[in-house]
Amino acid sequence: MKHEGGILNTIRQCGFSLEGLAEIYPELNILKDVPQNPLYHGEGDVYCHTRMVCRELKRLEEWDSLTLREQELLVLAGAFHDIGKPSCTRLEEGTWTSPRHTIEGEKVFRAMAYRGQQSFGLTWEEREMAAKLIRFHGLPLWFLKKRRPEQEILKAAESVPLKLLYLLSKGDVRGRISKAGENLEEPVELFKEMAGELGVWEHPFSFANAYTRYAYFHRDDLWEGSSLFDDTSFDVWMMAGLPLSGKDTWIQNHGGGFPVISLDDIRQEYGISPKNNSGKVVQIAIQRARELMRKKASLIWNATSLIADHRKSLCSLFSAYGARVRLIYLEVPYEELLDRNKKRERTIPPDVLERMIDRMEMPAPWETYSWTKI
Repeated sequence: MKHEGGILNTIRQCGFSLEGLAEIYPELNILKDVPQNPLYHGEGDVYCHTRMVCRELKRLEEWDSLTLREQELLVLAGAFHDIGKPSCTRLEEGTWTSPRHTIEGEKVFRAMAYRGQQSFGLTWEEREMAAKLIRFHGLPLWFLKKRRPEQEILKAAESVPLKLLYLLSKGDVRGRISKAGENLEEPVELFKEMAGELGVWEHPFSFANAYTRYAYFHRDDLWEGSSLFDDTSFDVWMMAGLPLSGKDTWIQNHGGGFPVISLDDIRQEYGISPKNNSGKVVQIAIQRARELMRKKASLIWNATSLIADHRKSLCSLFSAYGARVRLIYLEVPYEELLDRNKKRERTIPPDVLERMIDRMEMPAPWETYSWTKI
């Protein structure tokens, strides 16, 4: 039975240990028997590594300076930081590898915590901080190998406190037995140093204006200290959220009468099932959006917008016409979502809805001109 107060209180009550937490939250047992490259993980499987990471987090020099909630969130992220490895791990040319496990881990944790809200007991902010710490936990170790290290650091700073990210990464490199003969903590310390130099150790970067901020994260030739003239001339509100999360209601109440391009309405108009022909629906929607944007007319794009690559393509399209893309994200609890689906006239097949939850990629603040969670 779960401890009262959710997973953060349970972490504290279990003395910040993985073993105690896994007894209450068996979701963590999928880490057992997942192999790792012994060159970097001589300690054994992913569970063994994660257990060591949680122990090392509590031993960090900075531990006592953290607030209790920071300690709980840090160990939460540590306990789940490799939750993507079970589905990503494979043997390649005799070596165990887990490509993209941080990206997968963010989604796995989010889906677990969303479906298990009653047991996890996390606020949306707590859930997303842990999810993004999972997503970025490898960045301090590998940031120097990135094409634009500074931009990657500024991206992370938009989503998580870099102090916690640094501590998670330090616990990650200490919580292992590495035979590689290299100092894995050195790049982590350089990450901290560069974050301080960029002015993002304690908060996101202060750009000259919203347009410069958007441009910096979508161009490869812009210095973060630039100050660009904002020549945008109209707005595109991009709705985002699972089906039945209240996007239509928000538009009715706050849409201001602007034209709405709804993928659901197009499906109904053309008799297209949610199970197929999504490409045709999007093609029709984009054509209608182009017609409005040629006139510099503001509009509302009403779709789930839960896949990062899809949002990126749409943001590029809209901004090319001179639009300010303003993202509106809506969410309702899992049980309420299922209940709404049962009562809906056009019911979404349960397997389709569950796949959407599993694939959901939360919009990052840097992706659009502005970002609002309802």
